[in-house]
Amino acid sequence: MSQPRFVHPGMRMPFILLTTCFAAWGIAANMTDPLVQVFSRIFSMSTLQASFVQFAYYGAYFLLALPAAFINRRFSYKTGVLTGLGCAIAGAFMFYPAAQAMTFGFFLAALFLLAGGLSILETSANPFVIAMGPEGNATRRLNLAQAFNPVGTNIGVFLAATLILPQLNPATDAERAQMTPEALRTIQQAELSAVMTPYVGFAFVLLAIWVLMAMMRMPAEREAVASSAADVQVGGTLKRLMGNRHYVFGVLAQFFNVAAQTCAWTFTIQYVIGTVGGTEAQAGWYLQASLIVFLISRFVMVGIMGVIRPALLLTVMALAGTALCFFAASDPGLIGVWAVVMLSACLSLMFPTIYGIALHGLGDDTKFGAAGLVMAILGGALMPLIQGATLDAYGAAVSYVVPGLCFLVVAGFGLFDLRHPARG
Repeated sequence: MSQPRFVHPGMRMPFILLTTCFAAWGIAANMTDPLVQVFSRIFSMSTLQASFVQFAYYGAYFLLALPAAFINRRFSYKTGVLTGLGCAIAGAFMFYPAAQAMTFGFFLAALFLLAGGLSILETSANPFVIAMGPEGNATRRLNLAQAFNPVGTNIGVFLAATLILPQLNPATDAERAQMTPEALRTIQQAELSAVMTPYVGFAFVLLAIWVLMAMMRMPAEREAVASSAADVQVGGTLKRLMGNRHYVFGVLAQFFNVAAQTCAWTFTIQYVIGTVGGTEAQAGWYLQASLIVFLISRFVMVGIMGVIRPALLLTVMALAGTALCFFAASDPGLIGVWAVVMLSACLSLMFPTIYGIALHGLGDDTKFGAAGLVMAILGGALMPLIQGATLDAYGAAVSYVVPGLCFLVVAGFGLFDLRHPARG
């Protein structure tokens, strides 16, 4: 008996090109994670205030996912991909005027537009990958495509660690308060210019991907595209989705998965500095190590998933994530730092696995179902605020209880799927 095709005929090159998009939003997300520490230093903010970086970034993901579903349903996945790339390009270029204006709000606006475009891109690309081959191996195919996301995340952290963090002036908040306005402005100009440079360079990379994507023919015969706007029947679709316990639990699990991931990576630098000391640039290399673990583990998990049921693997890794978080919270120090780094091994399979399991068997409702799962990225906007407030009150170590509790919800979804598998 022959093995089922991994992708449908005519989809191989589109699949390969689409994987570059997975790397692209990884670059953006993980260049952004260190900005909480960066802006808290540049603008002398509390961690909670600077955490609005993640609120703007992931809030845009929440708000733009549903419009992306309308684009995909009315036109095509390719249209959604191109629209998302276009918005992201505009947002990345906005970092230049933001650096000239030297205001935190302008940077938040640029991040919002960038992330909004990536939300449309991700809402389109994930179900597009699922539609590119048989449903039986959709979760594994999505894990393979998502395996290139940590390639991007490592590039993003590397760019932040080499181009942004080393350019931060070591002056403390108290020392900055004693400076003349002219001296402080000179320091901030140099620091914000360092923030701006990799984002503008990233805009040119996205522009190249947009051109290649626009030129490539993408077979759309397997998509269910509405013939008119009136055919996009939202009410009936939402009713069916909300009545699907498997899907609803999947959205909840994705909310807490993204929350755990964002919290773990956003506050790695603060945890390192708070427990073993050092500068932001030195601590940034632990975040880089974390992303290397994430990259290697993603490919390892794709292989393991060929012999172990995805839901079982998800459950085991989520419980391991909880254990590592609680250990890091209770035993701050070098071993605790490495526990935080190893969280990335647990996180590596979660997003695409939850995504694939939750969308299994949805049929024509997949496009709007995909939007709900991307909207669940709101967890990355809200939970860092909670962890940031916890960090300000109790310290970086104790704050890792927050992602530890998030992992427990993901484990619950894995157990639910083991007991009540989705019907195809």
